[in-house]
Amino acid sequence: MKVAVVGATGLVGSKILQVLAERNFPVDELIPVASEKSIGKEVSFKGKQYKIVSAADAIATKPNVAIFSAGGSTSLELAPKFAEAGITVIDNSSAWRMDPSKKLVVPEVNAAVLTPQDKIIANPNCSTIQLVVVLKPLHEKYRIKRVVVSTYQSVTGTGVKAVAQLMNERKGIEGEMAYKYPIDLNAIPHIDVFLDNGYTKEEMKMTNETKKIMGDDSIRVTATCVRIPTVGGHSESVNIEFENDFDLAEVKDILSNAPGVVLKDDVANFIYPMPLTAHDKDDTFVGRIRRDETQPKTLNCWIVSDNLRKGAATNAVQIAEYLLNKGML
Repeated sequence: MKVAVVGATGLVGSKILQVLAERNFPVDELIPVASEKSIGKEVSFKGKQYKIVSAADAIATKPNVAIFSAGGSTSLELAPKFAEAGITVIDNSSAWRMDPSKKLVVPEVNAAVLTPQDKIIANPNCSTIQLVVVLKPLHEKYRIKRVVVSTYQSVTGTGVKAVAQLMNERKGIEGEMAYKYPIDLNAIPHIDVFLDNGYTKEEMKMTNETKKIMGDDSIRVTATCVRIPTVGGHSESVNIEFENDFDLAEVKDILSNAPGVVLKDDVANFIYPMPLTAHDKDDTFVGRIRRDETQPKTLNCWIVSDNLRKGAATNAVQIAEYLLNKGML
């Protein structure tokens, strides 16, 4: 089993290597790929050092799967070249997500859509992944009409530069700015670029990707996405309106048995999800489950997940695991 990781030196690329090792994905040969300036440098995997190679050299070695985390423009250029060589690409960027010819996959939700013919598979946006893992089992039971979501997203979602900005600000050091404004002691309601409708691209990703993954265009989703000075994961306040009424105890039972979901909902003992406790874990945590008292058949909850793991690296590796288990790699 030959596995290429494209963008192996980045924040998510490094996490992909960590997750591959932790989950014991059967890597017989690792092929790390990065930009030209990194070729010849080394990355560590399971106690061994591997030299970074070019994309062309990686394609020539014919890996079974290539997990991409190198940005949209790189993916648009390179993913088709890997796919044409018969290599299955799992891509972390936004490049292919809304392409109608490409599958957008969260394994717990819609892995069954995958076929051996899918050579470029899109990994959804981090904030969408943790949302749909919780929405899916509730939709199956009660049918979701509308979702209102406000996100509180970690600086790690922006990358190394943003983490450095936060830490520099905490130390009182001037440095390179990833954001237009200071992020420490602040909340910035601006993730990705603003669009003509007044929403950001991140907010519209959540709207459009949720419908595609859930396979239901009738679900209405509206989002406000906010960057906050945390590093452990993304948090979401979610208001869900259903077609059918629900019992709170049954909702909690459904979620406690849902794949990839951990119920943390005991307010009497101050137990609820937080980035601090979700950090470096693969699960999606849900709590603060309660009825919306302003309208019928409507639920409020709080969802937290490590955006570098389930929101990116882990989800990609889980797609590879599914393909391998189904004999598609």
